[in-house]
Amino acid sequence: MIIYNVTVKVATDTHLQWLDWIMKEHIPAMLATGLFSDYRMSRLLEQDDEEGPTYTIQYFADNLDHYHLFVERHQQALQQRGHAIFGDRFIAFTTVMEVIK
Repeated sequence: MIIYNVTVKVATDTHLQWLDWIMKEHIPAMLATGLFSDYRMSRLLEQDDEEGPTYTIQYFADNLDHYHLFVERHQQALQQRGHAIFGDRFIAFTTVMEVIK
């Protein structure tokens, strides 16, 4: 199993709007690609939230080929949608992990 992890810090003044969008639009769009079987979203604790909260969203793919198809076919458009709506009110970085056990 492959985990595509997205860590996002969202500006305080945009936080609630972003949270609503991520849950109602972005995550369903990610799952609709058919390349991820599930997801988990968490809020990081013990972080400096002065500039806004930090979240992680983990998307689960059955194999590395599914992840690569996502990158090739969907990643850019989905990322651009978030930037079109929220501009510089958030910052995100991604990591890819392989589940060992």
